[in-house]
Amino acid sequence: MRVVILEDEPNAVARLRKNLFKIDPDVQIVASLDGIESALIWFTNNSQPDLIFMDIHLSDGLCFEIFDHIEISCPVIFTTAYDQYALEVFKVHTIDYLLKPIKMDALQSAYDKYKRFAVPVAKTQQHQKIGSEISGQSSLQRLICKVGSRINLIKMESIAYFYSQNKMTFLITKEGRRFPVERSLESLEKELDPSVFFRINRKFIIHLDAIEKMTGASKGRVKIELEPSCSIESIVSTERSKYFKKWLVGAES
Repeated sequence: MRVVILEDEPNAVARLRKNLFKIDPDVQIVASLDGIESALIWFTNNSQPDLIFMDIHLSDGLCFEIFDHIEISCPVIFTTAYDQYALEVFKVHTIDYLLKPIKMDALQSAYDKYKRFAVPVAKTQQHQKIGSEISGQSSLQRLICKVGSRINLIKMESIAYFYSQNKMTFLITKEGRRFPVERSLESLEKELDPSVFFRINRKFIIHLDAIEKMTGASKGRVKIELEPSCSIESIVSTERSKYFKKWLVGAES
């Protein structure tokens, strides 16, 4: 079972990890996050775990802010030293509400409750995800991009293209705004909608609507002028040209 811990106190994380492994040695702690910012980035760029242990008071605010930006579909067990948020937490997929310091019997009870009520739902969601992957549907709908201290939520339909430069990845929106992306083009390529996004070479993934003009180049390649324009030359590589032309007309590769 894949578990994410959202907690800004290292000692609390260590205790929770230790006790979880006592309860279930097969638990996989896939991430330990310490704030809203790190949580937004992680949940945007990773598949949802089976269960989240979420502290309410974090170093950069209350955890409820996370739910205002992204959808958390998996069950949550809240942990807190305060008891005034009991009604607030049950607005989401809450399994239990544990007061700190968390006693072993309370943790065991919450975990048992998760096993009784949430596991059947999690299995159903997993089957739905597998079905979606088989049908070729893209799971990536938005990206979180950090510029300084500001966190930007970018919808996929607003993106014109991605490119890599100096070992960094950037996206350009249809309005011409540039944002850094904490993912490689290889990673993005696997999750983008292939009907509208195409990787033309090692440096570019473009949206169909970003093509302003196309001209023939040597060795059967295609030179593309992008909109918004880009100072880096964008040419479809020789090995991809054949598939690019099929993509343009919507034909299967």
